[in-house]
Amino acid sequence: MATEIYRDAWGIPHLRAGSAAELAHAQGLVTARDRAWQLEVERHRAQGTSASFLGASALAWDRFVRRARADDTARRCFADLERRDPGTARWVRAYVGGVNEGLADSTAPEFARTGLTPGRWEPWTPLGVWLATHILFAGFPAKLWREQVAAHLDADAIGLFATDGPGTSGSNGWLVGGERTVTGQAVIAGDPHRWIEDPGVYQQIHLSCPEFDVVGLAVPGVPGIAHFGHTGSVAWAITNAMADYQDLYRERLRRTGAGVEALGPDGVWRRASRHTETIEVAGEEPVEVEVIETARGPVIIGGPEGIDSDPADPAHDGDPADLAYDGCQADHTEPAAPPAPPVAISLRYPPRVTGDLGFGALLPLLRARRVVDVDRAFDRWAEPVNVVQAADTEGGVLHRVAGRVPLRAEANSLRVVSAWEPGHEWHGWHVPPRAGLTDGVAVMANQRGPAEPLGVEFAPPHRADRIAALLAGKERWSAADMPALHTDTHLASASPLLDHLDALDDLTPEAAALRDRLHGWDRRMDGGSADAALYAAVRGAVVRHLAAHPAFAALTTPPAYPEVFQPWLALVPRVGFALEHLLRAEELYGIDRPAAVRAAVEDVALRPPAGVWRDTHRLAPWRALEPEQPYDEPGLSGDHDCVLCTSGVPGLTDRAARGPAARYVWDLARREDSRWVVPLGASGVPGSPHHRDQLPLWLAGDLVPVVTDWTRLKKETDV
Repeated sequence: MATEIYRDAWGIPHLRAGSAAELAHAQGLVTARDRAWQLEVERHRAQGTSASFLGASALAWDRFVRRARADDTARRCFADLERRDPGTARWVRAYVGGVNEGLADSTAPEFARTGLTPGRWEPWTPLGVWLATHILFAGFPAKLWREQVAAHLDADAIGLFATDGPGTSGSNGWLVGGERTVTGQAVIAGDPHRWIEDPGVYQQIHLSCPEFDVVGLAVPGVPGIAHFGHTGSVAWAITNAMADYQDLYRERLRRTGAGVEALGPDGVWRRASRHTETIEVAGEEPVEVEVIETARGPVIIGGPEGIDSDPADPAHDGDPADLAYDGCQADHTEPAAPPAPPVAISLRYPPRVTGDLGFGALLPLLRARRVVDVDRAFDRWAEPVNVVQAADTEGGVLHRVAGRVPLRAEANSLRVVSAWEPGHEWHGWHVPPRAGLTDGVAVMANQRGPAEPLGVEFAPPHRADRIAALLAGKERWSAADMPALHTDTHLASASPLLDHLDALDDLTPEAAALRDRLHGWDRRMDGGSADAALYAAVRGAVVRHLAAHPAFAALTTPPAYPEVFQPWLALVPRVGFALEHLLRAEELYGIDRPAAVRAAVEDVALRPPAGVWRDTHRLAPWRALEPEQPYDEPGLSGDHDCVLCTSGVPGLTDRAARGPAARYVWDLARREDSRWVVPLGASGVPGSPHHRDQLPLWLAGDLVPVVTDWTRLKKETDV
């Protein structure tokens, strides 16, 4: 049969073909037509070539990707896929063929603006896109922050700051078993929290062929439907497990006549691979990058001379602390302590070690008919590590962790470890934990759950507890009930600050009135709430007062690590997202917290916000290229710890760059009663009627019907 392309009223593509390979080709073709600019941005990001047309602003990312050897890892993983699973490799090739066909005809306006010509995708490019999308997903740079905290405060302080922050990606997800629904069949719902991008990071799509018929949310540039899908008889969804599966090693490197050597845990210096790459930068001179890889992994920070070393200054060896060995001095009988070795830090991550990105799971997921099929498919999952929830029409349910987490010393998870010390090697893989339902329900929101043995920093339990409490409030649920949970704005994490406020006395009349007003606040971060705006203003002021305290002075200037890691090292965001821990701690390094809260409420009382929460809490999507015609950023409800998780950065900005990148409700009783929505629209083409047509629904908490009846669709073309 010919491959047929249909659209529904929202421009969502529905594809029907005679085989899985033909369908993959059509998926690549349609994605290139709808998202050509996005696909090319992602390809260049995966290769470390985005500065060639985006300019110096993209250079930090390109440096990191080159040094992490992301493109080479994708090539290795595809070569391994061809050996182990040639059928899936052919399927990926078919998708890439469709992408190349679609790109050849693209007239996306961004290409003309930047002078970029769409390039050619290689068979491994989807694997590179997947890796580049997720390589920072587990937040390994948090180990750099913990090193700083332990060095300048103490080890106990690590726990105070241990929470999910702006650099991580989370999700809400809940499964309601058939015994708790009006239909007797399960419902799965949730929303992935990621950077909101324009075009969006998820693509609504329907894929149908004799082997399978699946609706779900695809990642543009990757074939199939990996994270959220419904086959009619089984549905699945994921949340970030918050597992720790990437390690950082402090390396000792030295140059030799033949290249670079690294000191191993057995005390032997061994040759490291080394070469130089050139990054083209639009409007500027090319930049050379030295790429070094030791037995642990690629060196992503520093090198044999350290970080940004200055050969003209022999006292500067590249260490961020700039410790110099001065030798014997006239007023000392003992020599000064030797300097720390130049900083060089390598990254060890599973796909680089195993040559497997888990693409062998993608076709089995599409072919799944029951929970057991989904379970077996996720046995092949590699990265990122997720918590999976699934249910089928026969009453089967699944709640498990999927992905590869290495077995190694506990210190590896907590901090940067020394490559030359024994005991930090990997020794196999954890068996992914499993869990069940409680009172017919399973809830995951990045809290300490089944993945607890695999991670260090988890989200506070507020979102998970709130979802569970809401679900407990009614005996039977329907798919139509779920948007009320998606959009809940109760902020449980406000309690510690409000408790401090309630305890204050001797305030000015204006500050006392503000305190009393917040005492009566319903703790909902509704966009139209003036009280929510007042609370956020006080919270931001408290964060700034705490971050400015001399006790944290050593953390205000992060080390000279590459720019791409700085979001994990900035003090104000760290204080903002850990505020409830800092306010509840028994003692906080001599900081007078009541005084900080008093100063904050007095500040806000003098200059209170004039409007409501949505006036400053606005959506700020990431775009590789700013639009030619600026438009207003829409106001939002919600907050970081609400179920409606729209994240600003307390103390820095109320604008939200992270939030629900999609919402879904999978109904196992009738797939056509399922619902979904994305923040903008199905099309990535500016000016298309479907570029931003779902935004009003997303803002209101409404969902788009999932259409699976071909007679209700409009045929676009045959290919």
